[in-house]
This record gives sequence, structure tokens and C-alpha cells, in this order.
Amino acid sequence: MPDSPRETVRLLDEHGVRTPSAQWDPWIEDLDDAVLADRYEDMVVLRRIDTEATALQRQGEIALWPPVLGQEAAQIGSGRALRSDDFVFGSYRETGVAFTRGVDPVAIARVWRGAAASAWNPYDVGMATSQVIIGAQTLHATGYALGIQNDGADSVAVAYFGDGAMSEGDVSEAMIFAATYQAPVVFFCQNNQFAISEPVTLQSRVPLADRPAGFGIPSVRVDGNDLLAVTAVTREALHRARTGGGPSFIEAVTYRMGPHTTADDPTRYRDPAELQVWAQRDPILRLRMLLENNGVAGPELETRVAAAADRVAAALRAGVKAMTDPEPLTVFDDVYAEPHAELQRQRDDYARYLDGFAHEEAAQ
Repeated sequence: MPDSPRETVRLLDEHGVRTPSAQWDPWIEDLDDAVLADRYEDMVVLRRIDTEATALQRQGEIALWPPVLGQEAAQIGSGRALRSDDFVFGSYRETGVAFTRGVDPVAIARVWRGAAASAWNPYDVGMATSQVIIGAQTLHATGYALGIQNDGADSVAVAYFGDGAMSEGDVSEAMIFAATYQAPVVFFCQNNQFAISEPVTLQSRVPLADRPAGFGIPSVRVDGNDLLAVTAVTREALHRARTGGGPSFIEAVTYRMGPHTTADDPTRYRDPAELQVWAQRDPILRLRMLLENNGVAGPELETRVAAAADRVAAALRAGVKAMTDPEPLTVFDDVYAEPHAELQRQRDDYARYLDGFAHEEAAQ
């Protein structure tokens, strides 16, 4: 990353050693060993979901999958900091955040298989469905936050996006509106070092956390592989938004250990030596070493965590293999809330087109 005098918040080093902080420790006082063990389980289960989904794609059961390998602490640490009435607007890689919101992994896979147009009902879980248009969700989050503000509520909108989205105009426009109206929104940037094949150092001469200052938005740069630090800075940003302090920007510095998607080959643009360096900063390993240092980790915890991961993986595989293709005409369902004459005309045209194939088969 580019050099900067800005501090990177870190409360847990790469060997699982805790670093005290007068500023950030008060935000995580409730994270005792039992809670940390649960967070460790969350991250292991998330990695297993990711591994299983990638295998299903390779076996032809899913068309595409965006791996989250290496970003578990950034997503679990921030996702578990949210309240149920907060609302999340993510990209297409927030599998871990969706998991913390209660989304069934099978529902996520259904979209990537092409068996559904939408993975879940946003209002059931407080999270919008995946956004593939890079950066567009930041505008949605800001608009939702303005609605919260108008309603006089103290919930928060959270926008998740990657380092590549920082070069999109939508993100700048969202921050302008958020700063102007002091909207209760948190911009959470997962800097995983690559916008597909383009390194972040190419698109930004300064750390990404330095950019929001130009809009008047306070920002923080955090070690995205440190679950404790991610939780602390997220809670602080959420508190600011709830209490009238306006928007915040979080740059979680992490690393995409796998490909951009399963259609990508990262060996074409990534130095293997860099991958090895980041492998030593593994967020799961780091938290496990902390639990070991605290005398919590051991066979009992590992058995519990492995069983949980096995259950989720088995349910994901069974759910994907049991999926059936939707009926062709269902593509017109839920396009409009009310009947729409033009849509009905298109539906009728498509139905006649499909009937033509049936007649051809009958003639043969």
C-alpha cells in the first residue's frame, strides 16, 4: 500500500497477541472468550461455505462464485456489530455479511446457479440483495440513510464495496450527498488489494482512507484481518451515525486469497510471494492463536466448529443439487407491483415463442 502517516488500527497481531488500546478497547469489552469462540466458528463456517461453493462451481452445479477467502474477519467482525434494524447494501462478495444477517447459503447459491433472480427478501433480513454494478449500492445506502433520518430513527445504513469501486463516480456522489446531509451511513471498503487484476496501488496514490476527508467524512484504516479491530471501528462508526454524527468511512485492509471469481486466474497477475506473505496473516489462524493464548482453544472447540462447518456444507450441497430450473415465464413475475399492459404483451409474445418449439417437437 502507499505510504501514509495514517495509523492502521490493529488490536491483534499476526501471532494472536493482544495489543491494548485506550481508544478502541472500550468498544469490544463484551468480546469475552465465549463470544470470540463463536466468532471463530463463524469464520470457519464461512470459509467452509466458500470452499464448498467453489467446489460446486468446479463440478458444474453453480455457474459462477465470488470467493471471500481471506476476508472472513472483515465481514464477520463488521456484520456481527450491526443491529437487526440496520440495513446493509453489499456488492456480490458479502457472503459473510449475509451469513450474519441470517441468509441461508443455499439462497445465495441459487442466484449463482441461475435458478432465481433474487436470493432473499431484503426486508426479512435487513440486507439488500447482491449488487453487481460496481459501487451502485453506495448510492442506495445513502438514499436509505436519508429515509432513516427523515423518519427520526437511530438505525444505520451500511454500504460494503471493494477497493475497485473507489474509482467509480457513484461512490464519490454517494459520499457527497452523505456528507452534505449528514446521513447515518457507514461506508465499509474492503480493500482486498485487487480490482479484478488491477492492484490498488495503480488506482490510488494514497491510502483509500485518505480520500473521504475531501468530502468532510471522518475515516479510519483498520487491519481487516483482525476481527477485534474491525469490530471496534465498526461499532464506533455505527455509534457516530446513531447519535447524529453523520457518515463514516472504514478502509479494512485485507487480501483476496482466491480469484476475483471462479472465472478468474489470479496466477496471471499476482506474485506468489505476495500470496505467501498474506497467508501468514490469515484472519482465522490469528483468532485461533488468541484463543490458544487464552487457554480456550482445544479439541472440544475444534470438534464443535468442525461439526458446524460440516452441517452447513452438507446442507449447501444438498440444497444446490436439489434445485430445479424455474419455469421460463416466471421471468416476468415481480417486475412490477401492479399489472402492466406492456409487460403482459411481452409475456404473451414469449409464451407464443416457447409454444413454437413444442409444435416443432410434436411434428417430429
